[in-house]
Amino acid sequence: MQADENFFQRVYAVARQIPEGKVTSYGAIAKALGTARSARMVGWAMNASHQLEDVPAHRVVNRKGLLSGKHHFQGTNLMQQLLENEGIKVVDNKIVDFEKHFWEPKM
Repeated sequence: MQADENFFQRVYAVARQIPEGKVTSYGAIAKALGTARSARMVGWAMNASHQLEDVPAHRVVNRKGLLSGKHHFQGTNLMQQLLENEGIKVVDNKIVDFEKHFWEPKM
């Protein structure tokens, strides 16, 4: 699946740009790539990114600020811990002040 691999690499290129202490959503990445209806595929890419150390997958959440991908991280609360280490408060698997921490990708 050459096309999927290329898409995944494009997703990772956007994810690598997310500044520390900021988050974005699967849909925002899809929109930035010109594929606004492919948020779920962005999620698949992020789920497959964990073997890549330079992709900050913990900074990608759903459109409501929920840590919907947390079960793909080792350990129960690793995604939350990584975000909190960057100064982002998480309560009940949701980012507090989501709008304040949201980063809009530009391509």
